[in-house]
Amino acid sequence: MYSLILRGRRLQNETASLTSFSSAARKGHNFTVSYLVNSLGFTPKLAESISKKVSFNNKCNPDSVLNLFRTHGFTDSQISTIITDYPLLLTLDADKSLAPKLQALQSRVSSTSELTETISKVPKILSKDRSLSVYYDFVKEVMQSSKFEPQRGKQENKLRNVLALRDLGVPQRLLFPLLISDLPHICGKETFRESLKKVLEMGFDPTTPKFLEALRVFKGLSNEAMEEKVKLYKRLGFTVEDIWVMFKKFPTFLTLSEKKITLNFETMRKFGLVEDEVRLVVKKFPQCIGVSEKNILNSVETFIGLGFSREDVVMMVKRLPPCIGYSVETVKKKIEFVVKEMNWPLKAVVSYPQVLGYSMEKRMVPRCNVIKALIAKGLIKSELPPVSTVLVCTDQDFLKRYVRKHDDDEELVAELMGIFTGEMRIER
Repeated sequence: MYSLILRGRRLQNETASLTSFSSAARKGHNFTVSYLVNSLGFTPKLAESISKKVSFNNKCNPDSVLNLFRTHGFTDSQISTIITDYPLLLTLDADKSLAPKLQALQSRVSSTSELTETISKVPKILSKDRSLSVYYDFVKEVMQSSKFEPQRGKQENKLRNVLALRDLGVPQRLLFPLLISDLPHICGKETFRESLKKVLEMGFDPTTPKFLEALRVFKGLSNEAMEEKVKLYKRLGFTVEDIWVMFKKFPTFLTLSEKKITLNFETMRKFGLVEDEVRLVVKKFPQCIGVSEKNILNSVETFIGLGFSREDVVMMVKRLPPCIGYSVETVKKKIEFVVKEMNWPLKAVVSYPQVLGYSMEKRMVPRCNVIKALIAKGLIKSELPPVSTVLVCTDQDFLKRYVRKHDDDEELVAELMGIFTGEMRIER
């Protein structure tokens, strides 16, 4: 009996501790969001996103960091960019950690603007210690696009290879993260050259992220391993041509394990796709092979829970394969808007599932607000226009159909354009 009492007390203490921890975490999260909005002018959405990476309960430390940047000549815009890219800086000790690094770099630059511009481009350079000056010099040279011969040493291969990528046209925004990473695909000499040659021969555009993704795959997979993956996909019914077309869409699909690949094929068959349809879906959207089994099944159950039949789900996946990877929250929010708020039938979404991929803020809400305004004014008297003419068409076609047709009423057109651009809100 005594042991049971002790165990009960321990459980109560643990529960109290968890509750206290959860409450403190929520408090820190709320403070962080409020601080980012008020001190840096971030939107609530951006602040929420950043608060998932960093959290603090008071403003002393982050204030010290922001003040330090300002005293070194950084503008508010540059500081916002730096914190957006590397929010963990707000948790560092301004005097002991950041100040010495900024002072060391300041002694190497010809002007304050050079320092602020370089750090703004690659704030994570401030995570370096002993190699800080080496990375800073290289980042500066890449920004200036001048000739630069890296010194021999531990970083020689990485620096030389990043220079080669720069000369091919890989943009700075893709190069800079490579400088401060320890990723193996930009190291080495002969293997890097061989991998780079393969990527270029396949026609990847150096200005896109897929170029570096393909480089990582070629660098990371041996010829034997790649041949095994090609054989696996051939056993699943794909031609060699199919495989390389999919590779150009999603290079990472060749790095997935045999277990992962076969499991996802089986999962898609389970919810109603026949074998040919699975192949068609994968060819259209090879990224679906990388979606977890749990997420695929959750997507299917979410659609069914919202009133779609299993046949509807199969049809939507065939028409819009990415929909099996959409988050539950995204699907529910958009279906609720389309079906409950706008009164379009579920079948409209089955026919045009691409609406699930549209932005609520930039496309769906503004267009539907225009339709609501026209209905309220009695200018749309028949039934609700079809989804295809409201959400699926281009901006130009939408405006021509629902706004420009009223060109004889300048005041009305101005009002509708205000609603469409978000400058004017309609009364609910």
